[in-house]
Amino acid sequence: MPLPLQWLLSLVFIVQMYLAMLVLAVIFTPFAIFSRDAAYLAMHSYCRWVAFSARWIVGLRSEVRGTVPEGEVLVAAKHQSFLDILLIFGALPRAKFIMKRELIYAPILGQYALRIGCVPVDRGKRGAAIEKMKADVARGTAHPGQLIIYSQGTRVAPGVKRPYKVGTGLLYEQLGQPCVPVATNVGVFWPRRSILRKRGLAVVEFLPPIPPGKPIPAFMAELERTVETASDRLMAEAGFKAPE
Repeated sequence: MPLPLQWLLSLVFIVQMYLAMLVLAVIFTPFAIFSRDAAYLAMHSYCRWVAFSARWIVGLRSEVRGTVPEGEVLVAAKHQSFLDILLIFGALPRAKFIMKRELIYAPILGQYALRIGCVPVDRGKRGAAIEKMKADVARGTAHPGQLIIYSQGTRVAPGVKRPYKVGTGLLYEQLGQPCVPVATNVGVFWPRRSILRKRGLAVVEFLPPIPPGKPIPAFMAELERTVETASDRLMAEAGFKAPE
């Protein structure tokens, strides 16, 4: 497909994606106020719509691989774009996020995130943020589900190396739950700072869980090795070649 046409289709896709968010929010908000199930239904419906419309408007197919956890686990995921958030959340039955505090002020997204039990943290001061995150997670145990954390703390473009933050290890130790690593290649098709959405197959892959009880340094080393190796494999499968 000619590049100018793909740019145009990408713009159409982005516009309708945010319009769909607004429409679903208006429809579901009266129900979501009183029911977390309704909030989840709205958000899962939106995830399915984005995946469907990406396939038919810009030719970006999506696939979820591996065994999707259903019980209470910590999910430590690679983060490359908005799409991996939607694919991971859409696959999990009762997901909630560790998210940066600024997002609670985002129209629609912030209110729904708080409704399902997401945990906002202030990233300004590392030590204080970790302690606040642990306390908020402890208070949030009344809402069981899958707690998602992005171990690198932000979106990371394909081919870029960024350290994994110890907050994931501290939560793993505190919760005493298995940790399910998640790899992805979505950044190859959905760049961080571009309108262009590329054709291809975007994948998130749930990897074998890391059992609880490991020392934090050993856990962090295994998590980074597992996620980065699998993500490199998925990106190579998508045709991405890391710069020398």
